[in-house]
Amino acid sequence: MEIQWLSVVDVPINRIVLLHAKLQSSGCRATDFYVPSAWKFHKSNMPSRPYRYFDLVMAAFVAVLLISNVASSAKIVDAGFSIWGLRLSFDGGTLLFPLSYIFGDILTEVYGYARSRRVIWSGFAAALLMSASMWLIQILPGEEAWRGYAGDSAFSAILGSVSSGGIVFASLLAYLFGEFSNSFVLAKMKVWMSGRHLWMRTIGSTLVGEGLDTVVFITLACAFGVFPWAIALSLIAANYIFKVGIEVVLTPVTYRVVAFLKRSEHEDFYDRKTDFNPFHIIDKYNK
Repeated sequence: MEIQWLSVVDVPINRIVLLHAKLQSSGCRATDFYVPSAWKFHKSNMPSRPYRYFDLVMAAFVAVLLISNVASSAKIVDAGFSIWGLRLSFDGGTLLFPLSYIFGDILTEVYGYARSRRVIWSGFAAALLMSASMWLIQILPGEEAWRGYAGDSAFSAILGSVSSGGIVFASLLAYLFGEFSNSFVLAKMKVWMSGRHLWMRTIGSTLVGEGLDTVVFITLACAFGVFPWAIALSLIAANYIFKVGIEVVLTPVTYRVVAFLKRSEHEDFYDRKTDFNPFHIIDKYNK
């Protein structure tokens, strides 16, 4: 069943939404509406369909991204165990960053790739702004009392890498590779599977997205001297295993959130005719 949203000027939006809901609940395929000739019919003049929770999911996504970026530079954590003699360790951001992929899965599954793309670029802009702010703070002269108990060296050691060229480039490039591949794979799998087996889509897309994100980030961070090459393999292995593990463990939660949003938003978007170019920010929501 496919419902194509149409826009009717001078007709209240609530009536259009109500008509759509009635057609959808009756199992009809609605590709057009009959309207009296006195009504002006325009397909492009209707405001975007409002959602109750989209902005909250977007805010949570961006918050997780920014917090994990700061935590990544703050501390390297010893995982406490080894695999095949390789002592595993991970950066502090790994504890929270996997949630951004879960939010990305939810956004694409419910609202579609095009809206998820806007959220990904919003997160990118926020991360870039944070890095620029940290750089500006770092170069400003410190107050005398602050230099006594903290100082520029402490700031640079903990937060300096958030604003350094190497970590910013590695983080943002890895983010784009990972998030867009995750969203693309999930959207394609949803169409191929006709909406069945959500767990296969969330885990499968995470395997691809987190893999690219982890390898790109650790490799570039080591190349720029943020992390030593001696622990590169350990960081890649530990980060990837932990991130995918979080996705698997939280799959039941993902199911509940997706079901709630689909029911509340009356939306279950299929990207059948979507333009998947990540640089096309102006969205066309064609099912």
